[in-house]
Amino acid sequence: MGRRRRPKDVEAVALWPGAGSSADHPSLVVLGDALDVPVFRIDFPYRREGRRAPDRAPKLMAAVRDDVASLCVEHAIDPGRLVIGGRSMGGRICSMVAAGADDEPPLTVAGVLLLAYPLHPPGKPERLRIEHLPHLRVPTLFVCGDRDPFGTPGELAEAQALVAGPVTSVTIAGGRHELVDANGAVCAAVRNWLGSSRR
Repeated sequence: MGRRRRPKDVEAVALWPGAGSSADHPSLVVLGDALDVPVFRIDFPYRREGRRAPDRAPKLMAAVRDDVASLCVEHAIDPGRLVIGGRSMGGRICSMVAAGADDEPPLTVAGVLLLAYPLHPPGKPERLRIEHLPHLRVPTLFVCGDRDPFGTPGELAEAQALVAGPVTSVTIAGGRHELVDANGAVCAAVRNWLGSSRR
């Protein structure tokens, strides 16, 4: 009891894309138009450098830390009032940084937003990406499709139970990993979690 299920007094949201897409992914762009607070879409360095293959997790986590620091300074944002997250790999890396999986203190943020969390590679449910979840202590929103090959609703429920902080989970009926045609439902879930009523 006593822990908020939602992030408090959010000033802005910062989002990173999945491994195979850029910050211009439609699901990230539409959130920028749907939320009451500023939404910053940020590419990982490998995308900014024109490369397609993602860097390893330590470099990606360092990039998130650097980008958050720069963003907060440039826009005078309190990091404790910033929600970070993104699609698939982008969200996973943000959750790892917020949990201190890079052997640094957990990044101070208001919450973590996970769209289509890649719980395991398709067809390899034994390779779960859950080691950091018990150390994730901030409000966290999972928005996933019930036909996502990266994790079934049941598998995700077991993983979410490991998260130390308060979890909100929204399942999109018929949704696969890309959550095609689900932008309205995704935006509604995020608005509700943030406590926003903008349409």
